[in-house]
Amino acid sequence: MTATQSGPTTAASWPPGLPRSLDYPEVPVGSILRAAVRRWGDRPAFIDHDVPLTFEEMGRRAHAVAGWLADHGIGRGDVVAVHIPNCRQYPPIYYGIMLAGATFSPTNPLLPAADLAAQLTDAGAKLLVTWDQVLPFVRGALAQTPVQTVVVTGEAHILDFAARLPLEDGDVDLADLLAGDPTDRHLDAGLDLADDLAHLAYTGGTTGVSKGVELPHRNVVTNVLQSACWTSGSLPELDEAGDVTLRQVAGEDEYPTRLGTARIINLTPWFHAMGAIGYLNGMVMGGTTTVIHMRFDPVKYVEDAVRYDVTAIGGAPPVFVALLQVPGFADHDWSRVRGVSSGAAPLPVTLIERLQAVLPNAVIGEGYGLTEVTMQATGNPSFRSGTRKAGTVGVPVFDTEITIRPLGGGDPLPVGERGEVCIRGPQVMRGYAHRPEATAESIDADGWFHSGDVGILDEDGYLSIVDRTKDMLLYKGYNVFPRELEEILFGVPGVAGAAVVGRPDEDAGELPVAYVVRKGDDDGAALTAESVMVAVNDKVTPYKRLRDVVFIDAIPVSAAGKVLKRELAAKEREKVGG
Repeated sequence: MTATQSGPTTAASWPPGLPRSLDYPEVPVGSILRAAVRRWGDRPAFIDHDVPLTFEEMGRRAHAVAGWLADHGIGRGDVVAVHIPNCRQYPPIYYGIMLAGATFSPTNPLLPAADLAAQLTDAGAKLLVTWDQVLPFVRGALAQTPVQTVVVTGEAHILDFAARLPLEDGDVDLADLLAGDPTDRHLDAGLDLADDLAHLAYTGGTTGVSKGVELPHRNVVTNVLQSACWTSGSLPELDEAGDVTLRQVAGEDEYPTRLGTARIINLTPWFHAMGAIGYLNGMVMGGTTTVIHMRFDPVKYVEDAVRYDVTAIGGAPPVFVALLQVPGFADHDWSRVRGVSSGAAPLPVTLIERLQAVLPNAVIGEGYGLTEVTMQATGNPSFRSGTRKAGTVGVPVFDTEITIRPLGGGDPLPVGERGEVCIRGPQVMRGYAHRPEATAESIDADGWFHSGDVGILDEDGYLSIVDRTKDMLLYKGYNVFPRELEEILFGVPGVAGAAVVGRPDEDAGELPVAYVVRKGDDDGAALTAESVMVAVNDKVTPYKRLRDVVFIDAIPVSAAGKVLKRELAAKEREKVGG
């Protein structure tokens, strides 16, 4: 922490018994899997369509994939693009790439063809793992890319790794990779952990063009440990074979969920930073049993949460909004749920209060991070006696510093003033692939990453994210932050979802406009544009007032749960002919 700006974090914010700095072992990402296989053995690591994948089998299948890749010329420095949804075969594919010493480049399976082709070309991908249902669409995107080999999987492999898919000549069935020799050939032994890329991850593109984020093995292992130790009260430890695992040092009174006992349902896409680091590597390291849901069905989610007796619930804010509307959700006994973790977008305070009422024993915590810092930079305390400040994303995790700088650049601002969030720590990316100018713009000479997010640090070192600089509106020269208006909107009876964007205006610059989703109740039915504007505008200074309300069936979100404001902003530009 930077004492000059945010002051020391208090005891109420720091995991008990844990140091401010961790020792990060010099191991490749594959080490996480090796240790987990030894430690957790025949415990189910993942369950998909009620079919389990134990830690032991995951290890065998991952080594088989690694061996196949090596035998087909894929290894150190080669990029493998993975273009599939979350499924039981995803972890063996991911760890197979890591164990082969190759680079994992996740892609959203819903990317339009032109965007997919651009990403594969930018990444220099030699091999693509794709989904059988999108294969015809994918073929048209591959002609101009460097991809040489296409490996195909599909829903059939969820149920049976040996299932054969009807493929054309030249395509490879994932079953061939999964059925190979499961011997660990230690193909990742010679990697340069500070230089060889584990992940080439692309930014979400919610506000602009996606950029490739270079994350060496050291970054990935470091951030998995930062997040896993933070949430479980643990320290990094090497097992008898020298592979990395966790030693839980904090007691049950503070962390009632012990390593190797957690059960969760995961919706967070593994092609997203929070998915790959927190909900794949973090779960494997901690011995968690993860039930995979490929797509979000709120009713099915609640059914499985009851059936598998989950100990934690995680996701992005739209997930929690939807769960609270499932009939019967609020009536179930959720006393076994000890944690709720939210990320990808800010969690409105009113939503936190509603969740706490239904989940009485749960610690509800938000974290904050970006693809450019591997995944996590800050977190609210996960231990029971910790101080969680609603509306904040917590304090910087181990070995991480946060400062707030003026939006136009300059020295750190005093406590309580809003500005750009800047982050320094061992998890900050190496840079943007092929974009030295963009890298230099975002990481300064002192190693500070300039996030583009607007935030405030309080006197205890807790960070609040006010907005994205790219989402900020300019009304007659005044800065208007949509997040402030959205917080108020979420507190209006009958509002299920909301997002605020700017409508271009010749005189004012941009007019704040709210897109609102009604709840399916009497309050929702009674909402009018006028009533919503009155509810909000009475609480803000004149220049921040909403100028219009547009009712919409659903707020557009990315697969990672982030609101796609560019789509709403585009609607506004169309209205004014821009």
